[in-house]
Amino acid sequence: MKLATNRGQRGSLSPAEQIGFITLLLAALLFYFESSFATLPLFLFLVLCLAAPFLPQVGFFLPIISRSVTTSKGVALTFDDGPSPSSTPIVLELLARYQLTATFFVVGEKAARHPDLIADILAQGHSIGNHSWQHDNLLMLRSRKRLQQDIHQTQEVLKQAGIQPLVFRPPVGISNSRLKQVLLDEDLVTVTFSCRIFDQGNKKITNLARRVLHKLKAGDILLLHDIAPGKEAMETYWKNELNILFSALQKGSYNIQPLERLIGQPVMIYRKDKER
Repeated sequence: MKLATNRGQRGSLSPAEQIGFITLLLAALLFYFESSFATLPLFLFLVLCLAAPFLPQVGFFLPIISRSVTTSKGVALTFDDGPSPSSTPIVLELLARYQLTATFFVVGEKAARHPDLIADILAQGHSIGNHSWQHDNLLMLRSRKRLQQDIHQTQEVLKQAGIQPLVFRPPVGISNSRLKQVLLDEDLVTVTFSCRIFDQGNKKITNLARRVLHKLKAGDILLLHDIAPGKEAMETYWKNELNILFSALQKGSYNIQPLERLIGQPVMIYRKDKER
């Protein structure tokens, strides 16, 4: 399967641009033969442009990796929205207990506040991706300049930790037409997910393990959250659910693999001046 990556895409047309060109040709032909139908393809294209950004698996405006694009039939674990002193140590302890590897898509602002947690993630052999500066759910509605600043600022913070992420996960999985060039400039690739259980950032974690295992399949990139549920009782419940899930993943036939193996390219690189 052809690798869906932003690298090498400079100057190439996105599906949105290709479909837009075809739409204009079709509208012109319809106008010539039956003008009353000429606006129909334009309307359908507009609807597609409005809907596509909210489909995390659809690479309409730019290449998006949402599941295995190699021959690997494994499953990749990913955690969003950390790091956090109240959740990251729990996740790391359980991952170590079951000898599982994960990718943490971190929020830049939190990474700047907790460099020790970033160091812990790396020290335990996990990888890190860029998940924006403040996890602004409306980030894709901002200007290109704001988008560039947000992503670049997170890259700079993580470079101080000695790494350069090569993957970006947009907040809520939403993309837009401006993101492609921004990621090209930052040397980043969009990686979303193919399996999530709509836990609303660990606000709805009832039967989390069972729900994940019921949905998970070979080649999936699984989205979980590195956020504490809030109430102490729910934190205990969440930890127990992760324990059940990780135990099942270790014992089952899911073949948990590093994200880089599923996407066929590095998730991050160490800076030469700060190699381990």
